[in-house]
Amino acid sequence: MTTTGAASMQTVLERLKGEYPNAETELTYSSPLELLVAVILSAQCTDVRVNQVTGNLFAKYRSPEDYAAAPPEELEEDIRPTGFFRNKARSIRGMSEALIRDHDGKVPRTMQELVALPGVGRKTANVILGNVFGVNEGVVVDTHVKRLSNRLGFTEESDPVKVERDLIPLVPERDRTLFAHLLIFHGRNVCKARKPLCRTCLLNDICPSSTV
Repeated sequence: MTTTGAASMQTVLERLKGEYPNAETELTYSSPLELLVAVILSAQCTDVRVNQVTGNLFAKYRSPEDYAAAPPEELEEDIRPTGFFRNKARSIRGMSEALIRDHDGKVPRTMQELVALPGVGRKTANVILGNVFGVNEGVVVDTHVKRLSNRLGFTEESDPVKVERDLIPLVPERDRTLFAHLLIFHGRNVCKARKPLCRTCLLNDICPSSTV
């Protein structure tokens, strides 16, 4: 797409880095497997709620074998507060079985291998690659990233895959993981879905959607 009228990516990155110097995932984890499970649980659920659940969950289930061996009803009950618990439990068990069968119980480090896991799409794979392995192959596109990218003029697309396709050539590779965190923080705090706080936004002078 054309970026005529879009904000300057360099300026957006510089300003948001200054505003949110500690921007990173708010999901609590201590291993690739824990983050993978946490991201699966985060679908249609807040990070705060996921962290409340995973405190006990990660103490109980420490390996893919633990998840794979868990009775479905028991795992469902353990993750019930995150919503859609039956589908999420099915994905976690299937993902764990695939790790055991195909990857010696270890979380793989490539996009192709990650998206082949049950319950893992490109967004989840990007989270794992960028935050755990430092591989900035793509850009995580959640609701905040999609909304702000549209408002800033970086894309006109609504489909996450197409949004990411437009963002990849615009965002320097080294900043792709951080870019998503910055937009998520800014989306939660300022550029809100229903009523963006344009008057207090540090991007209001370059944002084509600003009401100021």
